Amino acid sequence: MGGVPRRYAFTPEQFHRLAAAGILPPDARLELVEGDIYEMPPEGPEHAMARLRTARYFARYETDRWHVRAEAPLRLGDSEPVPDVCIVAGMLEDYATAHPTSALLVIEIADTSVAYDRTVKAQLYARAGIPEYWIVNLAERRLEVYRNPTPTGYQAVHFYTPNETVQPQFEPTLRVQVSELLLQTAGECD
Repeated sequence: MGGVPRRYAFTPEQFHRLAAAGILPPDARLELVEGDIYEMPPEGPEHAMARLRTARYFARYETDRWHVRAEAPLRLGDSEPVPDVCIVAGMLEDYATAHPTSALLVIEIADTSVAYDRTVKAQLYARAGIPEYWIVNLAERRLEVYRNPTPTGYQAVHFYTPNETVQPQFEPTLRVQVSELLLQTAGECD
């Protein structure tokens, strides 16, 4: 009874049972993407600072229509990624019994994970219909904005420098100064 080996894809429920059974290391930064379990690299200080700055920036403008989640899972079909920051519809209490199944905006902070965030994560978020995806690219000191999701990826990509502003689609009256999301370096001005 031979044949070609098949990939075994974990479901979110199996992923949680592995963690509950102690099979997965409790202190590991893990996420489930299309059935595969990925271990994320340790978070360096610049990454942590950018994540905190980004979450705090958006938290200042929360409304009863949306709220900020930081390092909290989304349930996207057979995936359970853990974005650095995301904006989801509704109030925090709306998700007391289940993770959100969509987001208005997903933001990943990238230093060593830029290639992964541009490919694996961008494809996942586009296929899930996330209308807008941002990468705070620490290595290149810019913000990458992905819009117009399709099953094959995002159709529009724009790059913003620290001196520029961007308006998120979910809240067009908000003007985000890119430098607010990055630590400033010598020579960068507002």
